[in-house]
Amino acid sequence: MRCPFCADPDTKVVDSRVVEEGDSVRRRRECVKCGERFTTYETAELALPVVVKRDGRREEFDVAKLRVSLMKALEKRPVAVETVENALNRIKRWARTRGEREIGSVDLGEQVMEELRRMDEVAYVRFASVYRSFQDVNAFREEIERLEKKLAPKR
Repeated sequence: MRCPFCADPDTKVVDSRVVEEGDSVRRRRECVKCGERFTTYETAELALPVVVKRDGRREEFDVAKLRVSLMKALEKRPVAVETVENALNRIKRWARTRGEREIGSVDLGEQVMEELRRMDEVAYVRFASVYRSFQDVNAFREEIERLEKKLAPKR
């Protein structure tokens, strides 16, 4: 790693810490030549799979688009931004660990709904209403009944 102050290639790591749920490492470095210190972040560069839409089109896995969808569902709900970022990280990890180059948008949507169900029931139903194209109030009622069954204590 080159020093950003004097461009010398000889630097040493002074301190390392794991950050962001273990997905990256923060390193404090010191230039051997000029003595200046600086911070670097190291993350594994893993490709996310391509998303295959219902109509067969293929799109890049778009984390920004996913974030917007989650934020719309969570609008005016008491959920911290950090909770949303953690959910996004779990979804990305899920997509990567499948070991496939392509994933179906249906599978991705189900994973998003699972994360929303954990975070906020209202946001879950909002997302489900758009994702599953609810046509009437009965569709809402059926989804809420499904949610209640999942949340009911098991005997």
